[in-house]
Formats: sequence, C-alpha cells, structure tokens
Amino acid sequence: MEARELLASVSSLSEETEFYTPLPDGYKLGQCRYVIVVGTVMSGLGKGIFSSSLAKLLKDKGFVVAPIKLEGYLNIDSGTLNPYRHGEVFVLDDGKECDMDLGTYERMLDQDLCCDNFATSGQILTEVLEKERKGSYLGRDVQMIPHVTGEVKMKLRKLALNSGADVVFVEIGGTVGDYENAYYIEAARELAYEEGPGKVCFVALTYVMEPKILGEQKSKAAQLGVKRLMAMGIQPHIIACRAASPASEKVRQKISIYTNVPIERVVSMHDRESIYMIPEQLRQAGTDQQVLELLGLTDKADKKADQRHHRQWTDFVRRIKEADHEITIGITGKYTALRDSYASIIKALEHAGTHLGAKVSIQWIDTTEVNSQNVAELLKNVQGIIVPGGFGIRGTQGKIACIEYARTHKLPFLGICLGFQMAVLEFARNVCSLSGANSTEIEPDCAEPVIDILPEQKKIEGLGGNMRLGGQDIDVTPGTLAADLFGQARRIRMRFRHRYEVDPKYIEQLEKAGLIFSGRHPTQPIMQILELSRELHPYFIGTQAHPCLTSRPLRPNPMFSGLVEAALRRAG
Repeated sequence: MEARELLASVSSLSEETEFYTPLPDGYKLGQCRYVIVVGTVMSGLGKGIFSSSLAKLLKDKGFVVAPIKLEGYLNIDSGTLNPYRHGEVFVLDDGKECDMDLGTYERMLDQDLCCDNFATSGQILTEVLEKERKGSYLGRDVQMIPHVTGEVKMKLRKLALNSGADVVFVEIGGTVGDYENAYYIEAARELAYEEGPGKVCFVALTYVMEPKILGEQKSKAAQLGVKRLMAMGIQPHIIACRAASPASEKVRQKISIYTNVPIERVVSMHDRESIYMIPEQLRQAGTDQQVLELLGLTDKADKKADQRHHRQWTDFVRRIKEADHEITIGITGKYTALRDSYASIIKALEHAGTHLGAKVSIQWIDTTEVNSQNVAELLKNVQGIIVPGGFGIRGTQGKIACIEYARTHKLPFLGICLGFQMAVLEFARNVCSLSGANSTEIEPDCAEPVIDILPEQKKIEGLGGNMRLGGQDIDVTPGTLAADLFGQARRIRMRFRHRYEVDPKYIEQLEKAGLIFSGRHPTQPIMQILELSRELHPYFIGTQAHPCLTSRPLRPNPMFSGLVEAALRRAG
C-alpha cells in the first residue's frame, strides 16, 4: 500500500496508529496543489509580493488560486497590533483583521479574501485546545506533532476545499530558524509527504547581500539559510533571490550548487520601481512555467486567457513608467515615520495616479507637529491632502488644523475614518460655532459630543468588540459628488474599522450650515460619507470607511481617483 493510500485510510488518531491526517469532509489527498513560500536570512524581504505575483501568473492562466498567510504570533488576529510593530491592519470584507500582506494578495489577484485566508498561532492553538477539551483526541496526550501540525494541515485543506482552488499559495511568516514558525514548516513537510509527489512546490525566498565596502554580491548567508531549511526536511524546488540589483550569474551558480536547485530555478527578484513589475519579472524568468511543470499542470493552462491578461497588465505597467504629470499629495498622520502604516493608501494613490497618467509623490506630514501657525507653511507644496485613520488623542489637533486650511483654501481633501470625524469636528467648531465640539474618544466629558459611541455600541464590552468591522452597505444621495464618483450608484459597499460615529442629534445643525452627508447607513442614522458642495469647494469629501482597502491596480477607488484628478487641476 502506498503512503498516500495508507494515510487516507487513517483519518483519526487512536492507540493503534501514529498516523494522523485530519481531512475535511469531501477532501481527497492529492486533489489540490500547493505552493509554499518560506523566508530565509531575514524577514521583510517580500514573501507576500513574490507569492502574490506568482499566484497572479497562474490565475491569469485560468487556474483558481487561493492564498493564505500563516503568522507565528499568538494574537488571535492583527486587530490589537500597533502599526509600528507590524504595519497597517488590513480588514477583509467579512471583518477579519489581518496582516498587511493580505492587502497585497487582494490587490495583485483582484480577489476578495476572507478569514480562511489568514491564520495565526493564536488561532491554531486555540482550536487545538478547544478540541482537547471536547475529547476530540480520544484521550491522547496532545502534542505539537501530530496535533498542532495536524490543525495547520486541516486549515490548508479546508481552504482548498472551500475555495475550489487548483493551487493554494501558502506564505509562512518570519524566517527559517524562528521558534514561532517551526511547526508551520514541519506541517508543510508533512503535507508534502501526505499529498504525494508532484503536489507541493517549495519556494525559499532568500537575500543576496552586496556590502558597499566589498563592491560585490555575497551569497553565503543565502546558502546557509537554505541549508537550514533543508535540515528541517524540506528541499526547495525554487529559490528567489532578493537583492538591490540583479543577482549575478556567479551568485546564482553558487546557490544552485549548494542547494541542489537547478540554476534555471534560482531566480533574481531584485528591486523594481513598483511591485506591480514583479509578475512580468517572474514571467520573463520562466518561474510560472517551472511551477506548472513541477505540479503537473502545464497542459491545463489556458493560453488565450493568459495572453489577454498579460496584455492588460503590461499596459498598466507601461502607464506606471510613462506618467507625464506629477503631483504631490500630503498624508497628514501620526504614524508617518513608518510608511507601512499607510500601505493601502500609498497603493491606492499609485492606482489612481497610473489610471490618470500622473506620478503621485507623497509628502509626509506628522500632525503632532502641526498647528494653526505653521500649517500654511507645511502644506504650501502639496496639491491635495489625505487625513487618514488612527486611534487615540495624539495628533488630532494637527489634523483639524490641516482640514481647516484645506476647507478655507480650497485644497483638495480626502478624509478617511478618523479624518472623516475630524472634518465633522472642524466644521462644527468653525462653521456651526460649537466651540465645545469634540469626540468622546479625545475628551470623554466634552460639552458638545458631536462624535460619540452610539448607545447600541456602548452595550458591547471588550477591546475590538464594539467596532464596526468589514464590508457595509452605503446608500448614496443622488446628485452629490459621491454619486458622481461612484457612477450614480444608489448603493455602494466599503470596508470599515471604527468605533465612533456622528451623534444623530447634531446632524440637522451640521446640514443646515452646509455640510452634506451624502452617504448613509441603509437603515440606521449613521453617517458614512460627507462632502461640501462643489460651488463651495472643488473637492472636499470624507468617509467613515477605508476606501483604500478595496482599490485595485486595474480598478482604482473612485475617491482616490477624484482626489488625484482635483490635484491635477490645481497643479494646472
């Protein structure tokens, strides 16, 4: 009996066997292919960019792909992580708060993901302990192997089954040698054994150093990193070499010799102007074809679909390179020291700029340093501003100063989440003469709580428990700027992540003074988009949502396109 047949016959653990291969109902071993991407040498090299680019190339060929990110930290999700620790929190349509790499996958694949596409050690261990309490392990002592690794494999197979994927792309967070991801790597080794030959392709993403003092590329760290992966029982099929400049033939030869990987599968993944150039880089290296051969899928590729998608993407990349206008947008926030805090905003600006033939430069403005005396000087070189989301008190007065300047000087403005709330406060204070207007997040006992947690939300306790998360419908008022941006759609959908709302008792007063709430919750008195009339301002709009989360390379978000277009007009 072959190993796969034996394993398929043993789906539970008992005293008679040590095999443990939990399978979702309806799943058959070998029915799906897996590409597993593991990092070496150092983190932050772009495993998600590589994995999503390769997944895109396979999707373009007609295959159904499903990505998943496996994180080593014990948090249940990314919702409570400080942006300085882990970059922005990306919110999926179903409300899952996850790693920013999920945003990379959604944008590259033009595909909405869900909670099945993200897992942390906290989630995995919680599921194992819950099963232990229920007696699901038949009295056995619960161990990392086979129970925890078994839960990881179950997660991957459920994703394959639920998504109907031909190929599941698995990104293992961190690097080889990290304690927290060792069991993920062991689970991947077991998965390859159980699924059978030709069903799993391993990719090692490594780093080729080029110290300025030496003036040449060095591959020793890359060699040792891959060796460590091999010592864990995994022989990579492909090695992607991150480097500042193209990995030299000599370096690729050395890595090939020391890792048993054919040189045609040792791929340079050097720095490019945009991550959207990586798919073509991998295509030219033949990496997509190598994967198809390794997984036995070459004959199933749709060549006509591949050519059509390739032309579309090539045209998009060409427009990135050939932008004939340049504008500067100010991002006014408190996390400006770490660009990853605003990754989705940066990408949404790139999408909009490329669509409109403009290169969008960003001026980072730390609102903790902004006040009414210096705001004009700080904003004098920008053609538009974005006031992004955030939590807490720090930097909020600087945001209000930026919004007042934008409103009174007709500077194109887009407010996002907290930026929306600060726009309401600025208008309440300076137009409605509500000098005590504030948010109860900033001043719990303020005289005019224009921004507050609604009574229904106050009933929900616990950090994160009283947040509106994920995709929500918005009714758009006809004839408004918002309606024009979204093609006169009466109802749109955007993603949210916030606690505080405009208190309904102030809405009439704000509207009488000229603030337009052009997007509302379909059934509740919840304001979701605001704007000023175009007679008063060329482009002043804000939303309680995060429109950047749904912007895609070939489908820019209309709010960002509107901002860039207004900035181009201002620039002349």
